[in-house]
Amino acid sequence: MENIPPPGQELAMIDQELVRLDARRGQLLARRAQLLSLLARSAPPPWPYALPAPPGSPPSPTPLAAGEVSPPSAQNVLLALGGMLLTVAAIAFTLVSWGHLSVGGRAAVLTVITVAALAVPAVLLRRKLASTAEAVAAFALALMVLDAYALHEVALPRTDGLHYTAGAAAVLAALWAGYGSALGRLRLPLPAALVTAQLPLFLGSLAIEASALTTAWALLVTAALDTALARWLKPGAVRTVTVVAACATAGAALLTGGSLSVAAGTPLTAARPGVLLLAAAGLGLFMAGRAKISRTGPGHMASACAVVAGLAAVAAAGGVVRTAVPDGAAVLGYLLCGVALFTVVRTRLPRAVIRGLAGAAGAVTAASVLWTLPAPAVVLLGALSRITAVWTGAPGDARAAFGVDLPWASRPTAPLVLLIAAGVAASAYRLLPGAPGSGGERQWRVPALGGAVALGWAAVLVAPPALDLGYPAAVAAPLVLTAVLLAVVVRPHTPAGTAGTAVTVTALVCALASSLSVSLLALATRTATVTTLAALCVLFTAAAVAAETVHARGAAAGAQAASRPVRALLACVAVGYATALVAAACPAAGLPAERTAPALLAVPAAVALLGARLRRHPVAPPIELTAAGAAMLAVALASGRAPVLALVLSLCGVIAAGTAVRTERRRVAGYAATALFVLATWVRLASSGVSAPEAYTLPVTLPALAVGLLRRRRDPEASSWTAYGPGLAATLLPSLPAAWGDPDWPRPLLLGLAALALTLAGARLRLQAPLVLGGAALALDALHELAPYVAQLAGVLPRWLPPALAGLLLLAVGATYEQRQREARRLRGTLRRMR
Repeated sequence: MENIPPPGQELAMIDQELVRLDARRGQLLARRAQLLSLLARSAPPPWPYALPAPPGSPPSPTPLAAGEVSPPSAQNVLLALGGMLLTVAAIAFTLVSWGHLSVGGRAAVLTVITVAALAVPAVLLRRKLASTAEAVAAFALALMVLDAYALHEVALPRTDGLHYTAGAAAVLAALWAGYGSALGRLRLPLPAALVTAQLPLFLGSLAIEASALTTAWALLVTAALDTALARWLKPGAVRTVTVVAACATAGAALLTGGSLSVAAGTPLTAARPGVLLLAAAGLGLFMAGRAKISRTGPGHMASACAVVAGLAAVAAAGGVVRTAVPDGAAVLGYLLCGVALFTVVRTRLPRAVIRGLAGAAGAVTAASVLWTLPAPAVVLLGALSRITAVWTGAPGDARAAFGVDLPWASRPTAPLVLLIAAGVAASAYRLLPGAPGSGGERQWRVPALGGAVALGWAAVLVAPPALDLGYPAAVAAPLVLTAVLLAVVVRPHTPAGTAGTAVTVTALVCALASSLSVSLLALATRTATVTTLAALCVLFTAAAVAAETVHARGAAAGAQAASRPVRALLACVAVGYATALVAAACPAAGLPAERTAPALLAVPAAVALLGARLRRHPVAPPIELTAAGAAMLAVALASGRAPVLALVLSLCGVIAAGTAVRTERRRVAGYAATALFVLATWVRLASSGVSAPEAYTLPVTLPALAVGLLRRRRDPEASSWTAYGPGLAATLLPSLPAAWGDPDWPRPLLLGLAALALTLAGARLRLQAPLVLGGAALALDALHELAPYVAQLAGVLPRWLPPALAGLLLLAVGATYEQRQREARRLRGTLRRMR
């Protein structure tokens, strides 16, 4: 029910609400006026003004004029198009209509148009029309170029084009510079003058047909003038253009000088471009020392200039050295010149300059290392060719041992280059600052130390083929190198920093690579193979033991030894080389493969004994897995002869059983031992011609039942299907088909007696699995035995008797259905209560 106020009261309420609405409308109109004034000051407001859309209505589309092109950009486009059209018209007039005017008319037209175009920007700038002034100024500059062309065609037609262009470029650059300085608010004349100023000297050298070296000098002088100008200019777009121009001209000069230095054939001819490169290096150092020429970051600009200066100095000195040394030593000469740059690391030069020069030295060193990379690659990968030529005789020398035709004569200095590079890396680690606040150099210290180890390893590795030593030296050098690297791996180091870890990891990787290479290289002869594998086995075993010893002592002394993965890897590699030693020593002694297989099991047996001592040591699982691989190799070698395979499987089972004595390995090793013994029995029975399935299944059933019995004693609540089901099924399932196909009576009789015993035992002990499996086997066996007699009886009885018996059976079942159902539920409940 609604309460309607009296008319007088309702009228008063309506008047009050109208007063509030009028007040609110006045506030909204005032705010609207403020917003319109703000929009009018910033940009032209969109038209028409749209009223706010009611809630729920779809958004209205944005006007194209308000969102796509702003007025300043549209103005710039219009001005650019206008200036371009004027320029095209002026070009057409100059090229096409020029001949229709007299000399005075030509001069008057050009003078009036050019002067007018140059004067208009000043007027426009006073009226604050900067964009229009820029467009007209660009048109005026284009007119000046056309004036220069017209002057050459009319007044100086016989003047050489390059000479005239060079002079015109110089005059235009001067005029544009003065014009831009006079009208400082114009942004185009001064950059245009700077770009044009790059041409006079270059075109002048081309005009007089100067040599490439003279042209390069012209470019370098231009770059020097740009550098001096950049020092004088204030920060801004003009300075940026100047710096870019200086870099471009200096880069062209450097490329020309570098190519001439490389192509030089004598020291004197190499010294001429060398002087140019040294002058460019001096200019680069000057620019690096005056880092203010870069607005984007003095440090980066100074470092870049110092890098270029260092590379130019190396190219200059290395080019002279290259012509004075044999062909194979040219890279060594460049590298030595690069190494000399490292002497500035501890000087008082600005840090950015030092960083750049060190970067240049590093780049030269890296390029030298890249030149030597084919040699280590051949040494590492070329040893794979010995796999197809095992024990075919020792090669004539170290180069023939790798089986790859590499022009070693062109790389005789590869070992020396790698050694020097290793020294450079080690010096970089020592000389570069290591304090946390010392800049970006700190991040290179640890990689430099790891690189020093790797480069030193590569130098020793390529020394025998590079020096053309004999085959024994090619085998001995990697062995000695592996021993040294393993000593580095196991040495203790302080835990401060990551340098020790980097060295350890690098040394370990290099040791593994060199050991694998020498093991393949030693396949040339039996003696070399056995000796090398024995040495590697001893080295890695000693390294593993030493690493564990150092780890145990270092924990108490505060030092840090090799990490757990490194120690585990050393032990696994030792086991692997021991396996390879046994696998190679037996054939070397004349033993066939099936006799080598049992000998290989000495490695897993020794590891099992060692594991009994190590017990829960972290290294134990990896070496046991590696030993399992050796056992698998033995099985593979013995697979050709069944008796030997049975022996090997039995021995593996013995080793696994011995390992299962340990508490931490009991479950896995116990199962493995059982499986191995069963497999050994099966292989032996198959080799002896035994075809009875019980001979194969009973060795599985009996241990399985024993394990099930132990489990039931430990856990009486365990199901009989889990304890006894697998073992009983392993024998009953294969025996039933065999009994059904056996025409004699002993097998079905024995199977029936066994099934009856299982059924009675299951009923007596209230075990579900023996009762069900035994009863099913007994029923199927009895059915098989009664089947012939049932068939004979079916042939004697009249044909109407089976349907009658079936009908009587159905009647009996139907009459006693409920009783049978209660008996079935009782039987099901009894079976469920069994275990």
